Amino acid sequence: MKSSRQLEILVGIFMAIGMVALFFLAMQVSNLGTLHTGDSYNVTARFDNIGSLKVKAPVTMAGVEVGRVANIGFDKERFQALVTMSIYAEYDDIPEDTYAKILTAGLLGEQYIGLDPGGSDTVLKAGSEIQITQSALVLEEVIGQFIFSKAQEGEK
Repeated sequence: MKSSRQLEILVGIFMAIGMVALFFLAMQVSNLGTLHTGDSYNVTARFDNIGSLKVKAPVTMAGVEVGRVANIGFDKERFQALVTMSIYAEYDDIPEDTYAKILTAGLLGEQYIGLDPGGSDTVLKAGSEIQITQSALVLEEVIGQFIFSKAQEGEK
């Protein structure tokens, strides 16, 4: 009877540890596991297509996280997506002519913004807009272009 009770307690502890591990895994996959509480400044960029980019997606430069996507909106005048990025204050020397592109990471296709620095002496500051952008690569469009080009080759 006593060994049965001990076995039940061990199984319960094992299950609790498993649930905690699943919770932390879910936090990492959903980008909620990393939280930056320091100062930051907002920068915007316009894209023709953001694919499946989501709020809280990472903003990286040279593979290092320098911020997060703070907001995604739609510009009714230009018919473009307006992305607001919250850049961490310690990265206050990013050149103004930086290039922003939407990239895909991993097998799950999580999208994030990658920044390539320019060569300007002027730096981004709160309220700046990144002018040079590259939209997300949409797999369906690439496949459609490939099929269309093959169909045109067959007509010749």
